[in-house]
This record gives sequence, structure tokens and C-alpha cells, in this order.
Amino acid sequence: MLDFILNDWKDRAAIDSSRIGFFGFSLGAYTGLVLAGGNPDLRRFALYCSDANRTRACEQLRSGDIPSSLPHEPRIRAAVLADTAINFAFPADRLADITIPLLIWRSEFGGAGVDPKNSALVAQSLPDKKEVRVVPAGHFAFLSPCTAEFAEKLPRFCTDPPGFDRTAFHREFNASIINFFRETLVRQGESR
Repeated sequence: MLDFILNDWKDRAAIDSSRIGFFGFSLGAYTGLVLAGGNPDLRRFALYCSDANRTRACEQLRSGDIPSSLPHEPRIRAAVLADTAINFAFPADRLADITIPLLIWRSEFGGAGVDPKNSALVAQSLPDKKEVRVVPAGHFAFLSPCTAEFAEKLPRFCTDPPGFDRTAFHREFNASIINFFRETLVRQGESR
């Protein structure tokens, strides 16, 4: 995508390639950790492969046919990662190559495969250029506030702890993302 936007997109002149930011939520946040320099231990995925599981991925894990590292994206200069999924794949030593500023948002209660204990460990293990914030809710609080119709059809995506105001949270969350990118990607002396 970056290659297209920077080289082939009709409005490519509007993009400053020295100021690329990344936002990811859940599996997108996992992707952001990898692109930023994290090296997941893919062998840890084998824990989820039973003997009966004959998927290609599980067969590759069993045979050891997995890459030792994944590609990183040096053009990304800062990242906001919200409730990183598959966080168990990042032992502390596999995060040492991350050198860009990070804003980490994580849920206190997790859910949807996000373990809040692992999330806290990953956040603590990240290099110094990080800011970590915790939202007193579950994984789906990072999704936009639900309409009444959506909440009726899929309540698990819309149910938050008592007293948690998702609309108010998103005002804070969205503003924090904008401010973080302004602080990390705007050059000294430029207007923000």
C-alpha cells in the first residue's frame, strides 16, 4: 500500500514519505508491532494446534517451516496500536528492535482473544519510546459507539462495563491519536 501511495497514486505529491504513521487495532495492532520492528515467535502459535488440526499453518508449525523473522517497514516513523491481538507471540527480547515512538492503548478486560495480562507484559517490554494508556473496558470498546440497531443485533460488540461511556472515550481516544501523530511526525517549527 505504501509503495502505491508514494509512487503510483495520483495525489502522491501530497504525501511526505518521511512522516508516515500507522494505526492498528487488534490484528492490525499485531501487524503494526511487526512492521515497527517486532519479531514474533511464531512457534508460540503451535499451542493452538491440536493433533487433529491439519491446517497448512499448523502443519508448517509442526515441521518447523516458519520464518525466523517477518518483514519490517522502515518508512513508518510512529505508530498507535490499540489492543494488540496475538500478543502472546512477542516475548520481551523480540521487541528490542522497535525504535519508533509508540502510543499503546490496551483494554483492562481484554476479550476476543486479547489477554489483558499478556497485553500488559508486551506494553512493559517495549523499548523506551512508548506511551501506554489503559481503557477500563473490554476489547470492543475500541470500536465506534454502536447504533441501537447494531447493539440489538450484535450485543457482544456493544456491551461495555457499567459506567463506561464509549462515546466520551472515543473523543479522548481519537484526540490522543491526532495529538500523538502531530507530536511525533511534525517537524520542529512547523504548524501542527
